[in-house]
Amino acid sequence: MKENINMNNYENLKNSHPCFAGHKANKGRIHLPVSPGCNIQCKFCDRKINDYEQRPGVTSVVIKPDEALEVVRKSLELCPEITVVGIAGPGDTLATDYALNTFRLIKEAFPDIIKCMSTNGLLLEERAEEIIEVGIDSLTVTVNAVDPAILTRLNSAIIYHGKHYEGEEAAAILIRNQLAGIQKVSEAGITIKVNTVLVPGINDLHIEEIARTVSEAGASIYNLIPLIPQHELSECEAPNCMQIETARGKAAKYIDVFRHCQRCRADAIGIPGEKDFGDQIYLNRIAHKDTFSHG
Repeated sequence: MKENINMNNYENLKNSHPCFAGHKANKGRIHLPVSPGCNIQCKFCDRKINDYEQRPGVTSVVIKPDEALEVVRKSLELCPEITVVGIAGPGDTLATDYALNTFRLIKEAFPDIIKCMSTNGLLLEERAEEIIEVGIDSLTVTVNAVDPAILTRLNSAIIYHGKHYEGEEAAAILIRNQLAGIQKVSEAGITIKVNTVLVPGINDLHIEEIARTVSEAGASIYNLIPLIPQHELSECEAPNCMQIETARGKAAKYIDVFRHCQRCRADAIGIPGEKDFGDQIYLNRIAHKDTFSHG
């Protein structure tokens, strides 16, 4: 395992990364939508290309790694408060090579900017060395359950090494790879944030176990994302404020809990909760295309 010599550890990121510092830091981020494909099917996930929905998995355009450098340059001119370049979709960052190739370019062109990425974790363990090599400072892994019986109610299938898996077999593979990957990457000095989509009646009573397990694996901070009822879970109810706070309280027994998530788009640019500069950067937005092939 290579040593990560980047000094952006968890304590330092609390002052410079909006997903760690919250609103107090007044720091901005760029999400580069370079990852089109995904290798798992979450029952609540509905990835789209449009310019009006404000949620994860949505972007106005998918760009190439070499185009991403110009996006970063223009974004820093418009919003000097930006401290972070992240890649969070619209697909999974490790399902294709586009995200890692983009970070290689960014590492050379913008060596001082914080680099973060999000993943479902299916390929995290086997691609850990690449993540370290491109200089990732913080990594977000979405872990919605650590019990295969529960995860099957949230994930329909995975594609792993070219093979289609379903049911508890798929869930067990995903959970094992997530936890092994978190441990491997955190041991290299990269800060790990875990996201969990909170789904009442499915994993709301499981949050404490998730938080304890990912903390033991090496995660530093935990973020609960309220379900947006859609796709196969369109009939489920979103959690109310009391359910969210109860779940956060259970998680906080084991790990720091982030409470300011804006559920950003995959092409978000600017300070979370304030003006988004995406319209000025992505001039050729696709306004009403509802579907998108993830290849």
